[in-house]
Amino acid sequence: MTASSDGASFTGPAFSTLPLADHVLANLQRLGYEQMTPIQAASLPLALAGKDLIAQAKTGSGKTAAFALPLLANLNPRRFAVQALVLCPTRELAEQVSQEVRRLAKAEDNIKVLTLCGGATMRPQLASLEHGAHVVVGTPGRVLDHLERGSLALDALNTLVLDEADRMLDMGFADDIAAIARHCPPTTQRQTLLFSATYPDDVARLAARYLRDPQEVKLAERHDASRIRERFYEVKESERLHAVGLLLNHFRPESTLAFCNTKQQCRDLVAVLQAEGIVALELHGDLDQRERDQVLVQFANRSCSVLVATDVAARGLDIARLEAVINVDITPEVQVHTHRVGRTGRAGESGLVFSLASMEEMGRVGRIEEMQGRESVWHPLAELTAAAAQDDASPGPLRPPMVTLQILGGRKEKIRKGDVLGALTKDLGFDAACIGRIDVNDFSTYVAVRRDVADAALRGLNGGKVKGRSVKVRRL
Repeated sequence: MTASSDGASFTGPAFSTLPLADHVLANLQRLGYEQMTPIQAASLPLALAGKDLIAQAKTGSGKTAAFALPLLANLNPRRFAVQALVLCPTRELAEQVSQEVRRLAKAEDNIKVLTLCGGATMRPQLASLEHGAHVVVGTPGRVLDHLERGSLALDALNTLVLDEADRMLDMGFADDIAAIARHCPPTTQRQTLLFSATYPDDVARLAARYLRDPQEVKLAERHDASRIRERFYEVKESERLHAVGLLLNHFRPESTLAFCNTKQQCRDLVAVLQAEGIVALELHGDLDQRERDQVLVQFANRSCSVLVATDVAARGLDIARLEAVINVDITPEVQVHTHRVGRTGRAGESGLVFSLASMEEMGRVGRIEEMQGRESVWHPLAELTAAAAQDDASPGPLRPPMVTLQILGGRKEKIRKGDVLGALTKDLGFDAACIGRIDVNDFSTYVAVRRDVADAALRGLNGGKVKGRSVKVRRL
């Protein structure tokens, strides 16, 4: 079964056409789920019928609901045991999936969803497991750790989900997945749903090993070319990093994801951009989990103009309203170029893609053209130099609209988003329009505030109270 994954031109059938209970449909309506995306329309009827499934779909296609609704339909809320396990490659994706499963589970009484990821302390997870859960979402390494400790049991499991299976294999989780599967009931006693953006041979072998007579749903990945403007610029190696600053100051996108082929290139580019006064952060495999969390929070809440990342570090991220993608280096993998381009121009928004290519990379560009079925559009770098070297009327360095404040205290101190919003608006008198996204983690809370009120908000929070208690607040 093949369908287009271009959500902008696809109006899918209504969720009411599915065999779901009335209270589930009512909750979907409340959450704004009306028409199914292509992956949902293709996979939900099969998964709800109890079939094992291989579904090829990328992040941002609505795949979480495509596996969350079937696993919730299989749950017995009165049986307090782990009945569904979702394995994800990264902590960020696991957190996103957990959040979405909780929203979709609101129709049911007291469904407990637990996230088990590395990079987080063990003790709170052990305590949560002692109280029991219906659904566990986690990374393979940490889930296996709990299974080997005996703190997690999967005897009651009826649904196993492998999310972004290709990436889990890329990250070396094949042995962990095999060990986890040995703790699960046999394939005849569970439903297994495998989702993957690509379908190379190693994913096919994984599917053959852990799925029983699976149905295949493959969506042809297409981007709405009318919404994405892609330009190529020929550069010498010596001018590549400087060209990124020229692009940013010329087009002035509010939010840009810049892809580099190596970690060192990421570091070098961030140093160049920061020297030019542009707020840029790096994302690659050398960051620890706390650093990674803080980088992603700042980029998602628009406190950082440019996120400079390697492909491995950026996979699984779904950033809303991403205005531009810059290919600082041309990737040797044509499929990876498609993934990069597809980060922008989503959900009806328009997007810009800029690719910098040296003479040595023209062979790679040729393979991209062959895959896209069209010639690349080239522009001279000189047009950017002319635009950037303006007179006194120059708008100055690109600045993000928001600033992130970190409150030292989070879920463990029972802090909620409403407490922070109330402290800023009711207690300190800031207009709600000045407050952006609020993220509450276990031990920290991050709030985005408009740049022009950031200093006043920082002073006010440090001198006031959140949830009746004094807090320490710092600017990231």
